[in-house]
Amino acid sequence: MSGASSRKATLATFGLIAVTAIWGSTFFLIKDLVARMAVADFLAVRFAIAVLAMALPFHRHLLRLSRREWGQGIALGTIFGVAQLLQTFGLEHTSASISGFATGMYVVFTPLLGTVLLRQRLPSVTWIAVLLSVGGLALLALHGLSIGYGVWLTLASAALYGLHIVGLGTWSRPGSAFALSTVQVMVIAAICLIATLPSGPALPPDRGAWIAVVYMAIAAGAGAMLVQTWAQAHLSPTRAAIVMTMEPVFAAGFAVSFGDDVLTWRMLAGGVLILAAMYLVELAPRSAALQAEGLHHEV
Repeated sequence: MSGASSRKATLATFGLIAVTAIWGSTFFLIKDLVARMAVADFLAVRFAIAVLAMALPFHRHLLRLSRREWGQGIALGTIFGVAQLLQTFGLEHTSASISGFATGMYVVFTPLLGTVLLRQRLPSVTWIAVLLSVGGLALLALHGLSIGYGVWLTLASAALYGLHIVGLGTWSRPGSAFALSTVQVMVIAAICLIATLPSGPALPPDRGAWIAVVYMAIAAGAGAMLVQTWAQAHLSPTRAAIVMTMEPVFAAGFAVSFGDDVLTWRMLAGGVLILAAMYLVELAPRSAALQAEGLHHEV
C-alpha cells in the first residue's frame, strides 16, 4: 500500500469511528423522541433536512452519475430506508441499549449475506460467532421464553443493514461516493415521507425535539452517510466492519450515561458475547489470510 493510500485508509478508519460514536449517541435521543412523535414523522423530517444539507453542495455530482449508478443508489437507499423504519419502530418497544446491541448484529449478518449473494465461502468460525451472538442476544433481550416484538423488528433491520454494507462495499467508488450518498439519502427521505401518508409528516413538537432532529439529520444522517460511503471506498469490508462493531458499545454507554438505562450483569455479559462474535467473524478470516501470506513468503 502506498503512503497516500495508507493515509486515506487511516483517515477513513477514524472517520468510521466518529460515525459509530454519532450513531451510538442517537439511540437514547430517538427513544425520547418517538415517545412524543410518530416514528414515520420523525424520520421524514430528519431525512428531509438531510436531503437539503446534501443536495445543495453535491447537486453537480449527481449530474455525473450514470444510469447504473443511479439504480445502485436507489437500491441502497431503499434498503437503508426500510431498515431505518424497522429499527426505529423497534426502539419504541425496547430499551436504547438493547436496540444498540441488536442493531450491531449486522456485523454477523454481513458475512452470511456475502456468502449467499456473492458466493463467498463461509468459514466454520463464523458459525461459532453466530452461536455466540445468539447467546448474547438471549441474555440481553430474552424475557421468559419469548423475545420482545421490538427486538424482532430490530433484528430485521440489522439484516437489512448487513445487506446495505454488502451492496455499498461492492458499488462504492471514491469518485462517486458523495453523489451515491446523496441519492441514498434522497430515497430514504422519500420512503419515510410515503410512510407518513395520508396525513403527511407532523413537525417536532418543541425546541428540544427540533434540536435533536436537526442533530440527527446533519450529523447522523447526511454526515454519517457521506463518511461511511467514502470510507468503504477506501477500506476493506473486514476493516470497516471491525470499526463499526463499536456502535453498540457507544449506544449502551450513552444510554446508561445520559438516558434511563441501568447497567446490569445481563447487559455486560450479553454485550461481551455479541462483541466477541462480531470480532471473531471479522478477525478470523483476516488472521487466516495473514497466515497464508506468511507461508507464501516462507516458500
